[in-house]
Amino acid sequence: MTALTCFSLTTDKHVAHLVLNKPDAMNTMHPTFWRELDAVLTQLNSEGSARALVISSTGKHFSAGMALETFAGAIQMDDKSPEGRAAIFDMLGDMQATFTKLETLRIPVIAAIQGGCIGGAVDMVTACCIRYATPQTFFCIQEINIGMVADVGTLQRLPKLIPLAVVKEMAYTGRRLGADRALQYGLVNAILDSEEAMLAAALQCAAEIASKPPVAIWGTKQAIHYARDHSVDDALKQMGWLQGAIWSNRHVMESVKAMKTKATGEFPALQALTRFADVGL
Repeated sequence: MTALTCFSLTTDKHVAHLVLNKPDAMNTMHPTFWRELDAVLTQLNSEGSARALVISSTGKHFSAGMALETFAGAIQMDDKSPEGRAAIFDMLGDMQATFTKLETLRIPVIAAIQGGCIGGAVDMVTACCIRYATPQTFFCIQEINIGMVADVGTLQRLPKLIPLAVVKEMAYTGRRLGADRALQYGLVNAILDSEEAMLAAALQCAAEIASKPPVAIWGTKQAIHYARDHSVDDALKQMGWLQGAIWSNRHVMESVKAMKTKATGEFPALQALTRFADVGL
């Protein structure tokens, strides 16, 4: 992968840490942001060596969302013909797919959110598994304030995370949801006193996840997301097939041993993935 300009990526003890690093531009999401994020997530998913991903940011705000100037320049939203409007559908599908990679990534994703999480940034963090905040954190469905509908995942994922009436209030008015209310509704897992404490909590959580058998974490993420979108009966059936597919007596014994001895268990990494189209004949 080429050098990143919108992010920095480090990995330590199986924990990957992706940092938005354009604070002067309020970490807005322009085409380079999307290309780099998509490439990083594809790489992490394929390699299988990282066991958890932490996403944090720099500057006063986590992200101000979409870089609107992009749509006045390189990208045109043509509403003058059915062909142009159909192209909008396809373009949005491509953007949605990048954030969906956060949700379908083989490892858990933890977001550490300071300051404003605005517009497209809400789309992004709602696709993560766990969210930490500071007292200054707020969430805003900014799209309604600029005359459009939020279209990259917020309106689909947020109602599964917080009460529907709260989503409607945010989506219809563009009002901010502060950290305290976000914690009350369960959108964030904890509020930490400072950005440093928040990042430390996120990395500690990631380290705990990384100490478990990666395939069991993978299976747990699969089961939770399936249960969210299906009936209890269907989800129980899926759980049976899933457990039968990944069960490991060795992993169970190693985990119990690690718990009793307060040591770190030794577990194999997820197998690296190879795209069928990339295999030479």
